[in-house]
Amino acid sequence: MAANPEAILRRVEWTVLRRLDGLLQGDYRTLFRGFGLDLADLREYQFGDDVRHIDWNVTARLQTPYVREYHEDREVTAWFLLDLSGSVDFGSGEVRKRSLSADFVALLARILTRHGNRVGAILYDNQVRGMIPAGNGRRQVLRILHAMNSPSQAKPSSETDLSDLLRAAMHFMRRRSLVFVVSDFISKPGWEDLLGHLGMRHEIVAVRLYDPLESELPDLGLMTIEDAETGEQLFVDTHDPAFRRRFAEQAEKRENALRAAFRDSAVDALELSTEDDVVASITRFASLRKRRKHFKANDVHVA
Repeated sequence: MAANPEAILRRVEWTVLRRLDGLLQGDYRTLFRGFGLDLADLREYQFGDDVRHIDWNVTARLQTPYVREYHEDREVTAWFLLDLSGSVDFGSGEVRKRSLSADFVALLARILTRHGNRVGAILYDNQVRGMIPAGNGRRQVLRILHAMNSPSQAKPSSETDLSDLLRAAMHFMRRRSLVFVVSDFISKPGWEDLLGHLGMRHEIVAVRLYDPLESELPDLGLMTIEDAETGEQLFVDTHDPAFRRRFAEQAEKRENALRAAFRDSAVDALELSTEDDVVASITRFASLRKRRKHFKANDVHVA
């Protein structure tokens, strides 16, 4: 049974919100920057510039790459693209991926709205369930959590196809925004190119939910495993070392493909494990992003 949205938000506010807000020290705009919409100037492209800011019309006319410079908006609009398909109900311990997703959304959305920013959401559970327009305040965060908590409308034997979620996002999100794609990314192939296209207009963070048991099976003897989305069942012998090795090899192959997809799409990935502390994962991610941007700025200066 899913926790009550009010209880989720109250727990997050009392236990981790102040802690994370203090660690970031109001630096979330530096962490997630680049939301300006007002064109300030055009200049020639320099090594290290964001390719998403290239003005292709001017570039074509002058035969030299030019980029747009923007005035920063004071307000950030953030969207949560939420995968609520059957596979996110999995968890080998006390925490399931679905509750991990709810905690992350409550935490990040509340931090953003506390600073006067707007948040919205698009929900998917093997079909696009609906869209919550961007709004601000604590009530907006509760609205998103209530939607996440509502019963699934998915068909019993349907598979996840994140392409549908990403297409819906391209349709609904007109203004440049900060976008969190929150999913375990267990999906039919084909979403990878769409993620890259979405990243050409928006700042994307892929928030990957996972459970350690999805990578390596322990020796539990004979057992039945079931696909949470299709309902397909398999009777397996986890005591067999060869079976566990094949399972781990397939998991590693999928892991490498997933990370390659994020890299090729030029999006950053925040990995959240059901066994990890959410605040520690977010602050570690924030530190890595700030460090990389610092190195990038130094490279441009040296160039």
